[in-house]
Amino acid sequence: MSAVYLALLLLPLVSAQTYHWGPCPSPAVQPGFNVQKYLGRWYEIARLPNSFEKGKCMEANYALRKDGTIRVLNSQLYKDKVSTAEGTAVVPDTREMAKLGVSFSYFTPYSPYWVLTTDYTSLAVVYSCTDILRLFRVEYAWILSRSRFLPPLTVRYAKELLVGEGIDISRMKATDQNCKDN
Repeated sequence: MSAVYLALLLLPLVSAQTYHWGPCPSPAVQPGFNVQKYLGRWYEIARLPNSFEKGKCMEANYALRKDGTIRVLNSQLYKDKVSTAEGTAVVPDTREMAKLGVSFSYFTPYSPYWVLTTDYTSLAVVYSCTDILRLFRVEYAWILSRSRFLPPLTVRYAKELLVGEGIDISRMKATDQNCKDN
């Protein structure tokens, strides 16, 4: 099967995603990342397009479980209803604490969830990338905040960080956070 034919077959699966030819880059992650400080509520400020976030008022809540894994509870307001997705995050390699893996199903492998930078109190920049047969990659990126809004200079800093790591943010969109707190 030729690579072009395979890419055409897979195209509908990734049409709502951000994809590029070639393998994933390896951006630098937060040195000395502290999972405990990262736990809690984060609001999505901006993201690369994906198929699983269609609403507004996106937020993620991270909590440590007794077994040492991290409960991930994502929520969004979609068609005037709050929808949630619960998943699990793990740290596969304690030498690189900022490189987590996240899964929202028992049947899917953990996807990368790399914290590129965070100050734990106001800003986090997260990147995820999955290689498809090393022919192309599906990328995700999020700018997160502890509040529903970030100053424009902080958003610009986050975007510049992503670009500096070789991540194309040309399709990045601001998240509508004009909503009542849930």
